[in-house]
Amino acid sequence: MVNRIVPAILIALLVLFHAQLWNGRGSLPSVREMQQRLDKQLAENVQAQASNDQLAAEVKDLQEGLEMVEEKARSELGMVKPNEIFVQITP
Repeated sequence: MVNRIVPAILIALLVLFHAQLWNGRGSLPSVREMQQRLDKQLAENVQAQASNDQLAAEVKDLQEGLEMVEEKARSELGMVKPNEIFVQITP
C-alpha cells in the first residue's frame, strides 16, 4: 500500500507544478507578456530620455546666453530689433 501512495503523491505534485508552469502566476505565457511590456517601456524610456536631453540642452543655452533668447524671439514671436526691417518670403 505504501508503495503505491508515494508514487501517487509524486505524480500529483508533478501535475500540480506542471499546471503552475503553464497557467499560474509566473507561467511561461505570463512571463512572455511581461517581457514584451518591458521591451515596449524601455523603448518609450529611450524616446523620453532623448526628449529630456534636448530640453536640457535648450535650458542650458537659455541660462548661458542671450543668443538663444534672441533666436527664439525672432523665429517664434517675429520680433525685430529697433531700426531693423522684417521681410517674410512665402513660397
